[in-house]
Amino acid sequence: MAEIQIDDKCVIVSETDEKGIITFANDDFIRYSGYTREELMGKPHNILRHSDMPKAAFADLWATIKAGKTWNGFVKNKTKNGDFYWVYATASKVVAPDGSIRYISLRNKPTKQEAQKYDTLYKTMK
Repeated sequence: MAEIQIDDKCVIVSETDEKGIITFANDDFIRYSGYTREELMGKPHNILRHSDMPKAAFADLWATIKAGKTWNGFVKNKTKNGDFYWVYATASKVVAPDGSIRYISLRNKPTKQEAQKYDTLYKTMK
């Protein structure tokens, strides 16, 4: 499948509940994922998980954000039609005024060199 290049100024934003179910997706998220908003809302965020991503990367992400720390890392996402795109992600835990827990993720374009580096690294972790 083909690699999608995201725009330099793009910021992909999503929010999930405690279980990783998507509760918000901005227009850039919709655009690059290839899904409609209706297809994404209420679905697990891992709908975008590319099979090249090592499970250890997501285990680290969840352990970090559940502990209330901010996680940063490189992620290869899969689009609805099977294409892919790389992002540099920042994810954090947020406690809403009603006490519910949410997770917010902001993603932007990594450099080509960063994407290549992590593509190679992740293949060794499979």
